Amino acid sequence: METEKRQSIGYVALVVRDYDEAIAYYTKALGFELVEDTELGGDKRWVLVAPPGSSEARLLLAKAATPRQMARIGDQTGGRVFLFLHTDDFQRDYREMIARGVNFCEAPRDEPYGTVAVFEDLYGNRWDLLQLRR
Repeated sequence: METEKRQSIGYVALVVRDYDEAIAYYTKALGFELVEDTELGGDKRWVLVAPPGSSEARLLLAKAATPRQMARIGDQTGGRVFLFLHTDDFQRDYREMIARGVNFCEAPRDEPYGTVAVFEDLYGNRWDLLQLRR
């Protein structure tokens, strides 16, 4: 009898300009938790952040190390929404994020799949704040 195959996304690398500014933004403006910050030597760190209550995927904040990587900061997907922050209470999180200075690109809207609004992080990466309909 074969066992069921199980996989999941563990980390998504997000290219950043500076570890400390990225940690400050994601923990203060977005309210994420700092999961790990380990020195690796040579100006490299292993930095993981995650939304509160998240038990699966984490963001790996990866400091750009080359000119090519620097050019991709804030534009890892060519201007498309890159990440989707799911919430159990859209209005609560939207209000809190606005109060903390998060830049929303549009007003919230209701779609067949849920309530959504696009925001940009400190580098210009586009995200959806999304409460799915059940």
